Amino acid sequence: MQDIRWYRLDNAATIVPSSVHGSDTRVFRIVCELNEEVDGELLQEALDLTVEEFPHFNVLLRRGFFWFYLDSFRGKAKVKEENKPACSPLYYSGRRKLMYRVVYYHNRINLEMFHVLADGTGAFSFLKSIVTNYLFLKHGVTVEENEVDASSTMQKNEDAFRQFYSKEKSREQLKGMLGTKAYQIEQLKDENLHSRLVEGVVSAKEFIELSHKYNTTAGILTVALYIEAILNVMSIQEQRKPIVISVPVNLRQYFPSETTRNFFGVINVTFWPKDYNGTLESILVVVKESFEEQLTKDKIQNTMNGYSGLTRNIALKVIPLFIKNPVIQLITKYAQKGTTGTMSNLGKINMPKELCPYIKQFSAFMATPNVQICVSTFGDRMVFGAVSAFAEHRVFLNFFRGLTKRGLSVEIASNDYDKEEKHADLS
Repeated sequence: MQDIRWYRLDNAATIVPSSVHGSDTRVFRIVCELNEEVDGELLQEALDLTVEEFPHFNVLLRRGFFWFYLDSFRGKAKVKEENKPACSPLYYSGRRKLMYRVVYYHNRINLEMFHVLADGTGAFSFLKSIVTNYLFLKHGVTVEENEVDASSTMQKNEDAFRQFYSKEKSREQLKGMLGTKAYQIEQLKDENLHSRLVEGVVSAKEFIELSHKYNTTAGILTVALYIEAILNVMSIQEQRKPIVISVPVNLRQYFPSETTRNFFGVINVTFWPKDYNGTLESILVVVKESFEEQLTKDKIQNTMNGYSGLTRNIALKVIPLFIKNPVIQLITKYAQKGTTGTMSNLGKINMPKELCPYIKQFSAFMATPNVQICVSTFGDRMVFGAVSAFAEHRVFLNFFRGLTKRGLSVEIASNDYDKEEKHADLS
């Protein structure tokens, strides 16, 4: 294994440790659901093999004098059968604890990761390697050389933010991140702040056909349906504030990088309830315009610079961490008031064709202070996942009702403690 002593957090990860609070653990979960029960011992062997490819994930989070940093850990992660709520905390100040865990439950392999290590794209690379190694150990399945991730350890570990950073307009972008007060979803929370996970599955083919009926893309349609679901829970008084949906953007689409660390930007879609005339079309036109305006390389560069601008701020650089932490927490608090929810589309998950018969689906979930819907597609199974400490799922269920009333069949699963919610009526 490559000896990695320590390295800095990437720019998107810098504020993550300071923003952890209550149910907002900054932990995300990605799942591979197989067509058979998982063998825990073989999964441990598969993880051990995979860590050899991704040694930069085998690290501890440390507190420096000015910033947090990641330090190598010579131990190894222990695979366990799932025994705690989804997206439970991974970071505890002062504890020697890895920033990821691998657990399994029946036929599901769950990788949970603290957001300091990677974004969804990078974590999926890690999980896909675990699954590939597991199926080789379990069934002797080998894949063709051209279907294996050939990027080097150095490429996987590069800080792409630092590589592509340009300070032009970074300050303006950072101000823009703090400038809006959006509608906040208010729902009853679990008394123990335990995460409640819900996922819904639809046919990817049928969803794309639905988007074509509206003359739009699947990405735009998901955001519009989310806005519609939120509108249906807002009171008249609440409709004075805008709905702002944050949409993470994979920067690897715009800048050549093989990094498995964080490398994403964010665009915000703002919709004012007064513009809603009762039709999905009235939302779609706003979402489409927002996507077209913001999804350009120049605009995406600015969002990337916004993250970098915070860490490169001279004043913040020289402030000790124990003073800096409350400042970052305050910035994060105000930034969170600027968004209503998040729609994260991880796109189509590709696996070597030799492995596909053993895999049912992939899914993803992210713990946030509001509601983040994560979308992932494998084969014809398009999975919408959400996890939160809310004791009810009104917005998420509204989202699925929006699909069923347009003719799509939705398959719902949940770890919820409330059986009535677990088998929710979508009629």
